Amino acid sequence: MTSYATQGFNLDDSGRRIVVDPVTRIEGHMRCEVNLDANNVIRNAVSTGTMWRGLEVILKGRDPRDAWAFVERICGVCTGCHALASVRAVEDALGIKIPKNAHLIREMMAKTLQVHDHVVHFYHLHALDWVDVVSALNADPKKTSELQQLVSPSHPLSSPGYFRDIQNRLKKFVESGQLGPFMNGYWGNKSYILPPEANLMAVTHYLEALDLQKEWVKIHTIFGGKNPHPNYLVGGVPCAINLDGNGAVGAPITMDRLNFIKARIDEMETFNRNVYLPDVLAIGTLYKQAGWLHGGGLAATNVSDYGEYPKVNYDKSTDQLPGGAILNGNWDEIHPVDPRDPEQVQEFVTHSWYKYADESKGLHPWDGVTESNFELGAKTKGSKTNIEQIDESAKYSWIKAPRWRGHAMEVGPLSRYILAYAHAKKGNQHAQRPKEQLEYAAEMINHAFPKALGLPATDYTLKQMLPSTIGRTLARCLESQYCGEMLGNDWHELVANIKAGDTATANVEKWDPSTWPKEAKGVGLVAAPRGQLGHWIRIKEGKIENYQCVVPTTWNGSPRDAKGQIGAFEAALLGTPMTNPEQPLEVLRTLHSFDPCLACSTHVMSEDGRELTTVKVR
Repeated sequence: MTSYATQGFNLDDSGRRIVVDPVTRIEGHMRCEVNLDANNVIRNAVSTGTMWRGLEVILKGRDPRDAWAFVERICGVCTGCHALASVRAVEDALGIKIPKNAHLIREMMAKTLQVHDHVVHFYHLHALDWVDVVSALNADPKKTSELQQLVSPSHPLSSPGYFRDIQNRLKKFVESGQLGPFMNGYWGNKSYILPPEANLMAVTHYLEALDLQKEWVKIHTIFGGKNPHPNYLVGGVPCAINLDGNGAVGAPITMDRLNFIKARIDEMETFNRNVYLPDVLAIGTLYKQAGWLHGGGLAATNVSDYGEYPKVNYDKSTDQLPGGAILNGNWDEIHPVDPRDPEQVQEFVTHSWYKYADESKGLHPWDGVTESNFELGAKTKGSKTNIEQIDESAKYSWIKAPRWRGHAMEVGPLSRYILAYAHAKKGNQHAQRPKEQLEYAAEMINHAFPKALGLPATDYTLKQMLPSTIGRTLARCLESQYCGEMLGNDWHELVANIKAGDTATANVEKWDPSTWPKEAKGVGLVAAPRGQLGHWIRIKEGKIENYQCVVPTTWNGSPRDAKGQIGAFEAALLGTPMTNPEQPLEVLRTLHSFDPCLACSTHVMSEDGRELTTVKVR
C-alpha cells in the first residue's frame, strides 16, 4: 500500500502555522491549518469538518419510502442528488425497476444539476481565487472586447460599450463603500496574474451566470415540483405525462413544458461552449504559463468513481462516464469498484470525532455506526468553543475517513475524467467523448490559446496537466459541457418514447410494505457534482434499521486514518508555495477547486441547539 504521507513528503508540523476558517464561500463548517517551511512552502495540512453529522441517526426506524425527503435536506446546493441516491438505494434493496420515462427524467434532473452546480461553482465560488475583481476597474473596455472576441468569438455580448457598462456597475459598488458579492477577497495579492482586461471579462461572465442559473433550475421545478429539494418517488418520478394538457400549474408534463425544458438545455449548451469553457481555458493557459501547476500531486494519483449516466438503464457497461479506481497514477490499470464489497469501501474514525468498538478497523457502510465522541487532543490549543490549533495526532474532524481497499482516494470530476480517458484508451466507445474533450483542451492550453495571447507554446501531457488545481477546475468545466450535450440526447429520447405511446412514470407494484421481504439491504449510487456519492440502507420489518451516506467531501476532506494516510484535501496542498501567508489565497484556490460541500459531510448541530463556536469572517 502506498500512503499519501510517504510519497515524497514527510509531514512536518513544525514551522509557521496558518489557519483558514471558514474555507468555503457558500457555507462554512470547514477549517484548514497548514505548516510552512522557511520558504513559505506548505509541508503539512490539516483539514477539519467542524459540525456533527447525525442524519443517519434521525432516519432509524422511519419508512424507507420517506428517506429521500430527509437526506435531500443534507444540502441545498447539490439539490436532488441525495434524494436520487436514496430512492436508488431503496429500489435496489426491494428489487424495483423503474420505467424508461422515469429513468430519462431522473437523468435530466441529475445532469441539469451538474451543469447548474458546476457553473455556479466556477463563477461564484471559485473564479474569485483566480480573478482580481478590483483590478477590473483599471481595464480598457475596448481591449476587453478584443480579448472576448479572441477567446470566444461566438459570444454575442462582447462590445466595448457592454463591458464599459459592467465596469461602471462595479465602480458604483466600490464608491458605495462595499463590493457587494465581491467582498472578502484578497484583492491585489501578487498570486493574481491575470491582466485587468481578463479580470473584467471574468467579472462580467460572473454576472451573466448569476442571471442564467436561476432559469436552468426551472427544469427541476417542472419535473420535481420545486427547487431546491425537488420531489422524488421510490419506483419512479412523481410527475405524470399528458402531451395534450394545457400546462397549467399543477398539470402533468405537457409538450409546452418539454419545449421550455429544451430551450433551457440549449441555453446551457451555449453558455458552456461560448463562455464557461473559453474562460477556463484562457485562465488555465495564463496560470499554467506562470508555472501554477500546483494542487494535484499526491491527491490525484489515487482516483475513483462508481460510474454514471448509462445509455441503457441498469447496464453499467454503457456508462458514459465509466467508473473504477486508479492507484499511484497508473492510468494503464483500472480496478473494478464494488460498493457492496465490505473489503472495498470502509470508513475509519481514528482521527474523527466518532466512536467505534475497535477504531483500528474500518466499517462498511451497511454496518456503519454514527456515534459522536467529541474530545480534544492534548496538543490542541484553545478551547472546545474556540480552537486555535488542532492536534492532528488525536481526533480532529467531524468527517469520517472513507477508504477504498485501504487507500485514500480523490473523487470528483477530475477523477471521472481521468477514468474516462483511461477507459477510452482501452477502447471503451462510451467514453470517447470525454477523451475528445480532454485532447481538445490540451491543444488549446498548449498551443492555440498561447498563440492567440502572444505567449510561447508548451507541450504538457494530460498526465502532467490534469493532476493539478487547474486540471481539477478544467475537468469540472468539461463535465458541465458533456452533461449539457447528454441532456439534449435525453430530451429527444424522452419525447420519442412518449410519442410512441409510453407515458408510464412510476412502478408501484412493490409500494405496499406487505410485498417486501422481512430484511433487505441496498445501495444507491450517484455521480454527484463533487464526486462519487453512495447511500447504503438496511431495511427490517418495513423500517430503516441502518442508513449511511458516504459523500464526496467525506472522501476528499477526510482526516488521517489508522495508518496515518491523509485525505485528498490535505494531500493536494503539500508542496504549494505561498506568496503572502497573511493572505492564504493559494490554500483557498486549491481547496475550492474540489468544490467542498461540508454540509454534505458534516451536518446537524448539537441536539440541544447550543452554540458550538463563533467564527468572525473578515
